[in-house]
Amino acid sequence: MTTIADRISIAQSRIHQAAQKCARQQQDIALLAVSKTKPVADIIEAYEAGQRKFGENYVQEGEQKIAELSAQYPDIEWHFIGPLQSNKSKIVAENFDWMHTVSRAKIATRLSEQRPANKSPLNVCIQVNVSNEQSKSGIALTELTELAEHIHQQGNLVLRGLMAIPTATDDTELQRQEFAALNEAFKQLKAKYNQVNILSMGMSNDLDIAIEQGSTMVRIGSAIFGKRN
Repeated sequence: MTTIADRISIAQSRIHQAAQKCARQQQDIALLAVSKTKPVADIIEAYEAGQRKFGENYVQEGEQKIAELSAQYPDIEWHFIGPLQSNKSKIVAENFDWMHTVSRAKIATRLSEQRPANKSPLNVCIQVNVSNEQSKSGIALTELTELAEHIHQQGNLVLRGLMAIPTATDDTELQRQEFAALNEAFKQLKAKYNQVNILSMGMSNDLDIAIEQGSTMVRIGSAIFGKRN
């Protein structure tokens, strides 16, 4: 039976191979282990295998895990990667290190105002709806300039990059086009804000194309922790 450590090693090998194919360095692509719905014991097992970045989708579940693990494992980097209602922004502002799904100025303002003074600024990625699907969260690329500047003006936030979930499809050419469009927007953002360095795109089924198109962070859940509970 494969362990979580085995599966992290397999994921890292996939990242390495994908990077090699397009002449990139593996160390330029971070692995975010998506631990939503998984028990604390699984996170500890992944931690012991060297994993430090963990992504959570649900506010209260993430808050509970952080409370349970932060004293013993202070070097875990907690990323919030789910949709956020404004009435729960305080929990994210107070507990997480990263927020990947900002798509409204109002949420950005609240996160900044609610970030505790004793914590470093919250790292923020803007979620882009790169496929323009109505069912998906995120802003249109045309709205990016305005929201990026708004985030940049918030004292307790640091704009770090972009995040997207492309069309769920077997059409690799469509995925490639969507990732390429996001990478182009990322390059423009990077040219304007020098702290921008994260392009969070690619999951278990499409990480090869995402890496080929410039991803600097891939989000992998079930391929590490098994099917969702």
